[in-house]
Order: sequence, then structure tokens, then C-alpha cells
Amino acid sequence: MTVKDHLSRRGLLKGAAGTALVAGLGMPAIVRAQSDVIRFGHLTPRTGFLGPLGEYAVMAADLAVEEINAAGGILGRKVEILKEDSVNPQTASTKAERMVERDKVTCIVGEISSASCLTIAQVAQRTKTLFVNTGGNSDALRGKDCKRFMFHVESQNSMYVKSVGRSFMQEGLVKGKKWYSLTADYAFGHDLLSVAKRFMQANGGEFAGDDLVPTDATDFSAYLIKIRSANPDLVVLNLAGAQITNFLKQYAEFGLTFPIGGFGFDTALAWAAGKGNFVGTWPVVWHHLLETPGSKAFTEAFVKKYGKPPENQAWGDYIALKIIAQSMNELKSTESLQLVEHWEKGAKFDVLKTREGYFRDFDHQLMHEMYAVTALPADKIENEWDIFTSSGPVPGPDEPLDAIAATREENACTFPA
Repeated sequence: MTVKDHLSRRGLLKGAAGTALVAGLGMPAIVRAQSDVIRFGHLTPRTGFLGPLGEYAVMAADLAVEEINAAGGILGRKVEILKEDSVNPQTASTKAERMVERDKVTCIVGEISSASCLTIAQVAQRTKTLFVNTGGNSDALRGKDCKRFMFHVESQNSMYVKSVGRSFMQEGLVKGKKWYSLTADYAFGHDLLSVAKRFMQANGGEFAGDDLVPTDATDFSAYLIKIRSANPDLVVLNLAGAQITNFLKQYAEFGLTFPIGGFGFDTALAWAAGKGNFVGTWPVVWHHLLETPGSKAFTEAFVKKYGKPPENQAWGDYIALKIIAQSMNELKSTESLQLVEHWEKGAKFDVLKTREGYFRDFDHQLMHEMYAVTALPADKIENEWDIFTSSGPVPGPDEPLDAIAATREENACTFPA
């Protein structure tokens, strides 16, 4: 061995020893850093026609995490939230898998698109990772497409239809009446139309017409002409996202006066339509005018942080994160299966309403109260946010919470083994 070879070998050994020493010091530090936090994944659309709702979801998620950490975190550890734009079903699936496999999130929260919910749920089921859906409405997600590791804070379409349907019946807009519907041409809309037709058939109404509308449609003039010609008793919107805002503005411009309402709705879309354009009666899972202590505290904190009130999508993401944190602290565990079993046993939670909510064991739908809101006349509106009046909680205080939900017979779910 030459002196050069000896020095080279010695340097190599020294470098290896140094690397080992650094690894020995650094790796536990990295492990400690990772164990000091609990990481949540948050996926929701932040672009496209659902983007305006996704932004409220993100703001609410940030607020919830701030409050959870201020209260001591989870099991004494800080919560971090990784947020991504889900974009579309394929991208949502890819990002969900990356969050679980690479980023090691304990759970995934969010989404609005029912189609994307399904692809995320497939990842969650395969990896046995909890997924809490905060915005996808499709009954199919709680039925033929249900997954044991997926739970739903957002109400299913049946709950929306049955909630506002009660108001339509009280107003005499169902039995013997003709409806004209416009439906978003994707999974959510198709599912909602199916549920709406079931409601009408059961209550003596019929459809004068129903059109599927592409999700990228912005000009509704051709549909408005057809509606005027059909002369319906009620115009029903099964649209989503910015579609509702655009339609309401153009409906006002056309000067149509047929009663109008919808089975799917978010208050942000009414705010975007503006004074005088927002009309009709609509269902919501929550709204910022509720007088319960929890709702008032949430609204005040949101306004303080963002300068505007939260809308109903914000409620869903905020509540989901609070329920997860509460459950992990109660169970002293972050394991997904333990949370699944805990929720299936009927654990109850403050959902900022007059009654506590709980998840049904057979479809994982959160049982909670809903509301029907009706637009105020333009001359009664005092600010850009308080533009509607609200019904009391639906179902009423003397009814079970599942009175407005799909029954087992209407929407069968069989969880995979």
C-alpha cells in the first residue's frame, strides 16, 4: 500500500466516521422534531368554479389550528396543517397519496367536489388513514361509494333537499306544481337531481324541464329563454360554486319573476351575487347569524382575523378539525382506526348549534341541524352580509336529527371488510 493509498483510505474512514457521527446526532433530532408535531393534510379546490368556497375552507382550517394549538395542541404536541389545491379528482388522489406516504399526515380533511372526495377516500381506505369530508354532498359517497375510513361533516344531498323541501311545501310550491331545474353536469349535480326528483314524486309535484349545465358555463341566456317559455311554478337550481352567482345575476337582468330556490347552496355565492340579485329560498348547513354561543364565538374570531364573516363551508372545515382534535385528546391517540371506532359508537360533539351532533354508524354521516334561508327584499338589506332571514333548526326540537337524512333503504352503505 502506498502512502497515498493509506492516506486516501484513512480519509475515507475518517469521513465515514464523521458521517456516522453526524447521522447519529442528526437523526434523533429529526425524529424528535417530527414527533413534536401532529400533521394534518388539508385538500380543497382553490381554483376553478369551486375556488371561492375553497378559500373559506382554508381560512377556517387555519383559524381552527391556531385555536387548537393555543389550547395546548393535541396530546401536548403542536398541530401543523399541510394545505394543497386539490384541482380535480386525479390530482386530489395523487396529492392525498403523497400526503400520507411522504408527509406522514395523521388524517386528511377537506374537499368540496364529490368526485374528488371519492378518489381521496379510495386512498384513505387503502392506507387506513382517516378522511373527513367537509364539502362533498353526494348521497353516493354515503351509499354505494362509502368507505369505512371516510366520515362526512358536510350534509348529504338528501338532507339539503328535505330541509328546504319543507319550506317549499309550506309555501305551496310542491303538490300539483311544475318545477324547472338546472343541474351542474358532474357527480354532485347528477346525485342531487336524483334526490330532488325522488322528493317531488313523493310529494305530488313534477318537472316542467331539467337541463344539465357544463361546470364551465358562464352564459345562461339560452336556459333563461327556455325557462320563460316553460312558465314554471318554481325554478330550482342544482348548480354549484360560481355557477349560482352567475345565474342569479343574469336571472335579475332578464327580469324573470318566477319563484326561485335551490337544493345546493353556499352563502358566499349569495354575497357574490349582491344586493337585489340574491332571491329565493335555499338550504344551508350553518350560517353566521346563528345566535348559539359557539356560533357567535366562531363568527367573532373569524371576523377579527379576516375582516368578514365565515360562510357555511368555513363552518365545515372548522368543525371537522375541532372534532378530530377533541377526539384525539380524549382517546390519547392519533390512530385512525381508534377514531373510526370511537365515532361509530356515537360520540357527541358541539357543532355550534342548539343540539350536539354525532356520526351515524352505518354511513358515517354527521347528524346535525340544518336551516332554510330566504333572501331579504333589497330595501330591507342593511349590509352586504346579512342578506337573508333564516328558519329555525331543521329538524325541529321534537324530531330526531336523522329525520331529514336518507334512510338505510334509500341509500344503502356496505363498508368494505
